[in-house]
Amino acid sequence: MASTTSSTFLLPLLVTLYIVVTCAGNFNQDFEITWGDGRAKILNNNNLLTLSLDKFSGSGFQSKHEYLYGKIDMQLKLVPGNSAGTVTAYYMSSKGTNWDEIDFEFLGNLSGDPYILHTNVFSQGKGNREQQFYLWFDPTSDFHTYSILWNPQRILFSVDGTPIREFKNLESIGVPFPKNQAMRIYSSLWNADNWATRGGLIKTDWSKAPFTASYRSFNANACVWSNGKSSCKSNSHSSSSSSSSAWLRQELDLSGQQRLKWVQKNYMIYNYCIDNKRFPQGLPIECTSS
Repeated sequence: MASTTSSTFLLPLLVTLYIVVTCAGNFNQDFEITWGDGRAKILNNNNLLTLSLDKFSGSGFQSKHEYLYGKIDMQLKLVPGNSAGTVTAYYMSSKGTNWDEIDFEFLGNLSGDPYILHTNVFSQGKGNREQQFYLWFDPTSDFHTYSILWNPQRILFSVDGTPIREFKNLESIGVPFPKNQAMRIYSSLWNADNWATRGGLIKTDWSKAPFTASYRSFNANACVWSNGKSSCKSNSHSSSSSSSSAWLRQELDLSGQQRLKWVQKNYMIYNYCIDNKRFPQGLPIECTSS
């Protein structure tokens, strides 16, 4: 990706984007089940979606719309008990060999051990930007909100409104940033016991199957991509762009910066930006930028 795009170039784009607000609720309206042979279900008057995994198959779904920038919220309740070997993936992604992607992945564990929240950002088919966290609550006992804010300046990962990771647009110093490819929302529950728990040492206990993760309260305050352009999909929950587009320029205020530092100090367990063994030729340029 070219690194010459500046913020001044983006301004005309910002004022022509149309915003769609999809309120929490109808999974049939916003998503389609893509695989799993009946293991994924939409329940409770379309307000709840569940994915299940057994020894024969997992399951998954994707959004009906593609988005180019947005504030995406979803409430998840993860697989309870002994979830070792399972992965619940919740992410945004484009298609093609040079795809963009923004990842939440929840790596299961033995009962009593914490889940690992794995995050990554791909741009132009290149990832290797992993950060991992423990959570400060039990993500299996209740629903919690996992959010992706994606605007032309940054990508923010948040949990229950608390930022845990920021990936800034640093195209000015040659770091590719997702900005040209629309992405769908995807989620899947699948078996990855060859690597997911302690590097594959702990295998999935199929006597505990089926494993189930639950989803509710989806909300997209976003730019929908259709027929090669950004357009507003009007529905009963739509609101005007003037009242719903603050996220397009949103950044962390002082309180947000402090909460981000708190999470990264106390709950981050892996950061590619300090993994000198992995990058003997030198850390990625975004890691050393002030």
